[in-house]
Amino acid sequence: MQVFRPMTIRSRVRCFSEQLQHVSLAIAAVACLGLLLSFAVRAQDSDAVITDAGRKSFTVADEISNKDERKAFVELYHKKDPAQQVKLAEDFLARYPDSRVLAQIDEVAAKAEIQLGRYRKALEYAKKSLRLLPENPSLIVPMANVQAKLGLTDEAQRSAHHALDYLQRFARPVTVPSRKWPRLRDQLKASCYFVLGRTQLLQGLKSPPGKDRTQLLNQSLESLAKAEALNPDDAEISYLKGLSLLALGQNPSAALSFARAYASEDSAIKPRALEELTAIYRTSSSKQTISLQTYLKDLRAQVKSTPRRHPPSKARSKPELRRYAGSQACRQCHSEVYDDWSHTGMAKMFRPYEPQNIIGDFKHNDVFYTGGDVTLKRDGELQTTQAKRRKPFAKMVMVHGRPYFQIRGSGGGWKRYRVDYTIGSKWEQAYATQLPNGEIHVFPIQYNLIHHRWVNFWRIIDVQGSERSNPENWERLDTSTNYKVNCAVCHTSQLRDTKGGGFAAQGLEFREPGIDCEMCHGPSARHVASMKQGKLYSKQPIEPPVDFTKITSKQFVEICSQCHMQSAIREPGPHGEWNYSGRSGDFFNHYLQRPYDEFSQKAFYRDGRFRQTTFIVESLMRSECYQQGHASCGSCHDPHLPHFSSNKTSLKFLNNPNRMCTQCHIQFKSPAQTVQHTHHILNSKGSLCVNCHMPPIMDSLLFWARTHRIDNIPDPKMTLRFGKKDSPNACLLCHTDKDANWLAASLQKWKVKR
Repeated sequence: MQVFRPMTIRSRVRCFSEQLQHVSLAIAAVACLGLLLSFAVRAQDSDAVITDAGRKSFTVADEISNKDERKAFVELYHKKDPAQQVKLAEDFLARYPDSRVLAQIDEVAAKAEIQLGRYRKALEYAKKSLRLLPENPSLIVPMANVQAKLGLTDEAQRSAHHALDYLQRFARPVTVPSRKWPRLRDQLKASCYFVLGRTQLLQGLKSPPGKDRTQLLNQSLESLAKAEALNPDDAEISYLKGLSLLALGQNPSAALSFARAYASEDSAIKPRALEELTAIYRTSSSKQTISLQTYLKDLRAQVKSTPRRHPPSKARSKPELRRYAGSQACRQCHSEVYDDWSHTGMAKMFRPYEPQNIIGDFKHNDVFYTGGDVTLKRDGELQTTQAKRRKPFAKMVMVHGRPYFQIRGSGGGWKRYRVDYTIGSKWEQAYATQLPNGEIHVFPIQYNLIHHRWVNFWRIIDVQGSERSNPENWERLDTSTNYKVNCAVCHTSQLRDTKGGGFAAQGLEFREPGIDCEMCHGPSARHVASMKQGKLYSKQPIEPPVDFTKITSKQFVEICSQCHMQSAIREPGPHGEWNYSGRSGDFFNHYLQRPYDEFSQKAFYRDGRFRQTTFIVESLMRSECYQQGHASCGSCHDPHLPHFSSNKTSLKFLNNPNRMCTQCHIQFKSPAQTVQHTHHILNSKGSLCVNCHMPPIMDSLLFWARTHRIDNIPDPKMTLRFGKKDSPNACLLCHTDKDANWLAASLQKWKVKR
């Protein structure tokens, strides 16, 4: 059998590639456009337990305070004509260059430009949108197709891989009905694999004959097989798969793929598929025995009788889950580690009342008034705004040596509640009381240790109007103040609903208060029994008890994500498990995330960075250090370090923080290299890696915590656009007397010197 020469195939692919993406681009743009906006109530509170049933849809327009800006935004979304969309988007960007919805505006413009066939312009808008909201597969997928069409192979492959990652990590957009999402998600994934298959094929055809060429062509075939399995009715995928097989010399299999494309109703693909089939027929032995018509008829019959092969899954074997032993069992052998852990913030997340646990002032500064707001200023001080008429709401008092809250009710009377539990111990402490019916409720007022004052913390971090932010709702003692509903999923260990799969306050119970050893290391009863009997057994590093020195960075971060990922959507296990897995396989849950554009804008700066420290994992996952360098939480932190009282962030290199970075960036280890890179004298604030690449811009418990988007680089353009408040700049945090224009000029001088 004769095999086509590579040059012949390459020329056909080149000719075909000019039109190959046109239909797919249109479909991707139209299919994804509906994911942007929903007209409903309001955004998700930035700090709340999220379940799929509790997700709230909202309109982005609700968070635009300027009426004219909101009107222009809504008008843009009502337009269907792409040319009009581009015009309105340009007008909007000119009038409101510092708007909170620039990511959405640029996204609409990018998709409209795709429909107009102006691909270079589409990429410009898409990159601006993704600069503000990177995790947007509904935009990345059509962008990847555009990049592939324009021959931007590396960029297209990078975009396709990012989109696949996000489609795996994030749940359906709340604007898409649950019944429609699986099909739409599969189409988007198929489009990503199609981009990978197409670019890998073109790379292979450009390579000289040899191992690399064959490997690229096989990768192309694998990618296209995945695309076809996800979207079997797409004739383009079948056609391109045929070209890959043809390039590998697998003509009979190529003919079947071309026959599938030929059998479709796609008028653009059908004649091309026939052309390839005819060429294969003319070089095959079939030409000697049957006509072309009979050859095509036989192929159609084979297509109908040959099922498509799905790519084999690479799932690893799942070990049987074992029982939990409890933290005290760990103490028997690991007494030193246990002692270090017991002094950490994780162990103290939730504890029954003990006099030594109390950090709040119940004797002097002991009255809280409603009618005021507290704002954290950039310098770390609190700014208090008092209403004209304020009234006392709570008195924190000691009665016979025991702390109590006296709460004023709506009728004006006072009721006393005993403090039965403490929540937190480092920066702020909340308090809870247990009612006669067994329910635990959290007082709306917390004590901030940094500022030595009582605050309504929920009012500070929640969106306006949340139930728990209004202290006067306390007397209802409903789910808005219930500890197990609001806090236990991250403050206690092995939380489950004893009644099944719900999240009702009456059915929730936990195994241990605080974050115990087995929340991180997994259920270890088998290990304990084995050690007592002296019978060792083999296991994988991720199997309990987890060996954190040998697991992957992704696994490491997923374990920490159990508590530190704000966007996690929690669903119960088969026995009501909420913060651990009762299924076979990993003991921890692999949470889907809620799309970030469904959160209140209070969680973000206008430049797209996370403002609230509850999104600490999400911030890390945006960084190149995580995505490319495989950094994990354990790269910098160790929860078992001694002397926790003087190292509350559990940093490995507290006294030499640059070592956190030079573990990988060894080129900056020497003092001379440090000075050359930072442009600051040694041991100054500016010579510390974290001060430039992890500036303290995340609003935590009324102090500024460091962003964990580690590769954050001071960008004067963003600060010029949005201002210091909505785009804080690392350089200007120290040089408070300077502005973004000075910074831009200074950075330009640095570049010239290099």
